[in-house]
Amino acid sequence: MHALDTAGLDCLAALAEAGSFERAAQLLSITQSAVSQRLRALETHVGHLLVVRARPLRLTEPGKVLLRYARQMQALRADAARELGATLARDERLPIAVNADSLATWVLPALDPLVQAGQRQGYGLELIVDDQDFTHDWLRQGEVLGCVSTVATALRGCTVQPLGRMRYIAVASPAFIARWLPQGLTPANFSQRPFIVFNRKDDMQAQWVAQAFGLREPRLKERYVPSSEAGAHAAAMGWGIAVLPELLARPMILAGTLVQLRPDVTIDVALHWHQWRLGGDEGEASRGGPPGLMEQIGQAVIAGARQALAPAAEPPPSEGRPDAGRRR
Repeated sequence: MHALDTAGLDCLAALAEAGSFERAAQLLSITQSAVSQRLRALETHVGHLLVVRARPLRLTEPGKVLLRYARQMQALRADAARELGATLARDERLPIAVNADSLATWVLPALDPLVQAGQRQGYGLELIVDDQDFTHDWLRQGEVLGCVSTVATALRGCTVQPLGRMRYIAVASPAFIARWLPQGLTPANFSQRPFIVFNRKDDMQAQWVAQAFGLREPRLKERYVPSSEAGAHAAAMGWGIAVLPELLARPMILAGTLVQLRPDVTIDVALHWHQWRLGGDEGEASRGGPPGLMEQIGQAVIAGARQALAPAAEPPPSEGRPDAGRRR
């Protein structure tokens, strides 16, 4: 296949980002007709339909393959502009996917020095949030250049580094415990007490109950609160029992607004950092050049995680999703 047209790749990336031809045209500061023409030219060049023109539009499998390539080209272009001191006509997105619990605890402090340095030009860091068992799908589809995931096996063309283990504990407010759990949480009463759940992908609460009482697939009374921080506050307000990252719950426990239930029962979830290789298998830094923008982001994520999380288990898991179950 001959060299791909960068304008067409930019159109494909803009369509994936914007979800429509109109918004893609606005992002690129061109007309909708020009977007359509560039996309058709790219499709003709590669011999595949790349976008299903529906509402909302979606990428075909060949489109996802080229989207991965387009994202990598954008990141490399941003690196080149930074090193040359040039300003790009449009900010290049460097999207990474993280789970909500990591975002609520250690990811922002990890990235803060990089963001505050203020030395990057011509790109926009974007944080995309999904369940930590599903962030890897964003990477596979080319939507992001890096992700925090429970998956331990690297995709072809990607690198993977263990980050550590995030520990989860069960908590409730003192008032909730006094009213609804005077004898503690037991096999006889857990199904009658509400559990605060992030969303329907989140089964950490069921995993905790299963471990605490030796049950398989326990049924819970669920109250959905789709935010890590808001879920913690809902627990403090007495809405129910929450299974939270210890990093998030510990300050509230020390303040007396939450109490840990069954301290002997905890769940550890191993996290990993994945990112696409850019500019060669070993990266610019190993060849004597400055680290690229994605390398800097990856280094910051790894350093921040290893400060905040428990060390990765030895040996690390070899493949797939952990038994600990899904979590936001």
